Amino acid sequence: HWYGDDAIQHYFDWDARGDPSGYGRLNGCDDNSIYKQDIDCELWFDITQNDYDGDGIPYWTEVNVYGTDPEICDLGRDDDNDGVPIEWEFKWGFYARYSNQHNKKWIQGWIYDPFVWEDHSSFDFDEDGLDNVEEYKASKEGFRTDPFRKDILLEIDQMKLGPDGQGAELPDLTKDLLWDAYGKHNIVFQIDDQGQTIPFDLNTSGWHGPELQDIYFNYFLNGNESYWRRGAFHYAPIIYRADDHPGFMWRSIVGDWDGTWNFSENNNQNVSIYGDCLQISTRQHEKVQYLYPLFYKLAHKTCNREQQRAIIYATAIMHETGHVLGIFHDNTPGCDNYTGKHPWQKDWWIWRNYKSCMNYGWMYQFVDYSDGSHGKNDFDDWSNINLALFQIERNPYYKG
Repeated sequence: HWYGDDAIQHYFDWDARGDPSGYGRLNGCDDNSIYKQDIDCELWFDITQNDYDGDGIPYWTEVNVYGTDPEICDLGRDDDNDGVPIEWEFKWGFYARYSNQHNKKWIQGWIYDPFVWEDHSSFDFDEDGLDNVEEYKASKEGFRTDPFRKDILLEIDQMKLGPDGQGAELPDLTKDLLWDAYGKHNIVFQIDDQGQTIPFDLNTSGWHGPELQDIYFNYFLNGNESYWRRGAFHYAPIIYRADDHPGFMWRSIVGDWDGTWNFSENNNQNVSIYGDCLQISTRQHEKVQYLYPLFYKLAHKTCNREQQRAIIYATAIMHETGHVLGIFHDNTPGCDNYTGKHPWQKDWWIWRNYKSCMNYGWMYQFVDYSDGSHGKNDFDDWSNINLALFQIERNPYYKG
């Protein structure tokens, strides 16, 4: 069994779950060269052994460990009915580590037993908000999820173009920029782009209105309040206009909601609220690069308008995702500071060291959060984001 021994650490400090870049992934930034121009990259790979029935479990393991037939495919088999099948428990259920740094003795064994029920719906070892069952279901749909390395899953639905060509599609390069920004910190940001699925709407009401909630129910949940992606994926409809708000984070509501924000003993008691959504409006973002064309050419280091568009949209999505992950003005004063957007405003100079896309003074210029290393009034976003925050269920009346 290959256990992922690709960590850049001293050998006796390492074990199978201490590899920050994850199983089958090498990250050139693991040597703390995140902001050095040394041509870092990532490498994805897999190692397999003889597996005649194609179920992902080697012949030897089937015969000597599980007692299953090595010539019959066991894909999807879940004898213990714990929500994850035997091949997933095999892949992620082995550990190995040194027990003694001098004589290099090993301790090894199995974390999971595919024939004994385990509470995988409560296991979230990497604290990314995805339990083992959700990690498995996402991997079954083709996502590279790892229960011991942080993942962010985002579903994007784009609004169709209007009758006069209103709107725009999200640039493909935007997705790569987001992957790179988070990937440097060993958070794999994976996007499920559903394409243009939402009917055109000239103005979609803001976070307080029912229209975004209807989009969430129909296009994310597919009309099913119990759909497994709720609490596993974030959701981002790319729409044309939302009451002139370029973007914002918003909370999804399912249950017996009356369409108002009056939460009392008699109103909206039986609702479930997640802070798992963001919207991006194309009407405003298509104009950004034309507001100060020379400035953005210099900031983006390119005259290519499509590359500029990609950076602008990636910054917007990363900004709103930062809110979903817990960065707000209340806990980060330099975040969303309207009086610090331009150099001629006093607060721009106060917060200029906070070099983050969460700071309006740096918005649309680069795709990154701050690491807190820029001096006075800076803030370490990367150390303070909470990937599991979006999964905390809230009822405003009962839980605040």
